[in-house]
Amino acid sequence: MGRAYQNKKESMAKTSDMKAKIYSRFSREIYVCAKAGGADPDGNLALRGLIDRAKRSQVPAHVIDKALDKAKAGGGEDFSTARYEGFGPGGCMVLIDCLTDNPNRTFGDVRQCFTKTKTKIGTQGTVSHMFDHSAIVMFKGDDEEPVLEALLMADVDVTDIECEGGNITVFAPHTEFFKMTQALKEAMPDIVFDVDEIQFIPQNLAPIPESEMEQFERFLSLLNSLDDVQNIYHNVELPE
Repeated sequence: MGRAYQNKKESMAKTSDMKAKIYSRFSREIYVCAKAGGADPDGNLALRGLIDRAKRSQVPAHVIDKALDKAKAGGGEDFSTARYEGFGPGGCMVLIDCLTDNPNRTFGDVRQCFTKTKTKIGTQGTVSHMFDHSAIVMFKGDDEEPVLEALLMADVDVTDIECEGGNITVFAPHTEFFKMTQALKEAMPDIVFDVDEIQFIPQNLAPIPESEMEQFERFLSLLNSLDDVQNIYHNVELPE
């Protein structure tokens, strides 16, 4: 299992796998993205990528269309991003990304998750410096050399590239996301991304005591139950 798989499976706890939560998360993100940059995917590359990811997550077309129609109509909620960080059970480091129309409410709800598990929410910068904000793409392939050449020709600042298990995974700074994806699409018109996301990747993984695992799982469950929480990132090395 390569680093890409390890970080995706073990080091990043996304929102709940429940379909309703996934649909809600994508619906909100699509609405915010379309409202900010326009509801036409051809003219809003961020929106196009977001819709592609929603489809890969099997979000129904009517959910996507409803979010786009809501953005086109104007009005509606004004969501803003919010990021919280702190130390969870076992002293693990945690980042929580939210979209909220009421920051005070969201902060209170997130803080309660820390309080209920006897852990501590921190201020900005408490743990974020221990995560890399990275753009990641993964696609089928078995030769990274032409991929790396195409990216370097496009002046993409590649930080790492892996070829393992029939998949190529490329890491770059988050600011390089669109340049990286466009360069790959131009070099390989038939490319299909299995992953094309911006994530926070822990610089180091750390196990937590077995006695804290139940509390850690409860902590994630509490966070996942909040509508405003979009993504959760942590540095816990989970057992195989």
